[in-house]
Amino acid sequence: MAYKNIPNGFRQDILASRRVIGCWSSLAHPITTDILGSVGFDWILIDCEHAPNDLSSCLHQLNALKDSDSAPVVRPPANDPVAIKQLLDLGFMNVLIPFIESAEEAELAVAATRYPPAGIRGVSAVQRCNRYGAQGEYANQANDNICVLLQIESRKGVDALDQILAVPGVDGIFIGPADLSAGLGHFGNPNHPEVQAVIADIHARSTAMGKAVGILTSVEADAARYIEQGFHFVAVGTDQGLFRAAAQGLRQRFFEPNGAAR
Repeated sequence: MAYKNIPNGFRQDILASRRVIGCWSSLAHPITTDILGSVGFDWILIDCEHAPNDLSSCLHQLNALKDSDSAPVVRPPANDPVAIKQLLDLGFMNVLIPFIESAEEAELAVAATRYPPAGIRGVSAVQRCNRYGAQGEYANQANDNICVLLQIESRKGVDALDQILAVPGVDGIFIGPADLSAGLGHFGNPNHPEVQAVIADIHARSTAMGKAVGILTSVEADAARYIEQGFHFVAVGTDQGLFRAAAQGLRQRFFEPNGAAR
């Protein structure tokens, strides 16, 4: 399906807890994002937290995806209303806010995506989000179409999950397995039994509240397991990982283990 801003089909899928499969875009270049968008993933995450993206690179990647069937999702560098406002003005309708640890932080994240009086999003009449003023209905419809996904990746966030889930406007919960495993004392081991138990608990509590739950993994077997467990929006790889694996595989086919060319 082709996702359009209004109505936001991706948000409709999230609210209906339909399964959508995505891929992470961290190389910060429109060509690689364009390639990902041409493949047919349901959604592409453009990362501003752990990738060298800025507003300019995000704009170029949005333009690269404008004819794609993949829904653009953006992760801002932090739960910062100014950063979120700028990304929404660029035209993003789906935001994944990192490192949420309380209901108050969840409320701030939602408020940053809503025009007053529902929130605190600043108003600019001429921006890419409203086709530079040509899409007059945008301001009246944006609040009902922006998808807010919150990332749980710490013990404090897990402890506050029930309160976070109760915040109006929270559309889905995303698990960050790398930070979560580190926060639980198992750095680099997201498959540790304790981490997996916490991931299962987050999934169970969130789905009981009617919220879609997502996760990221670059390991295909893990992605298949999470899908089997009922996760709704799963990122099944990253552009960096795909490129590195392909480059390594190509080299291995032409070089001996000792480094000599065959």
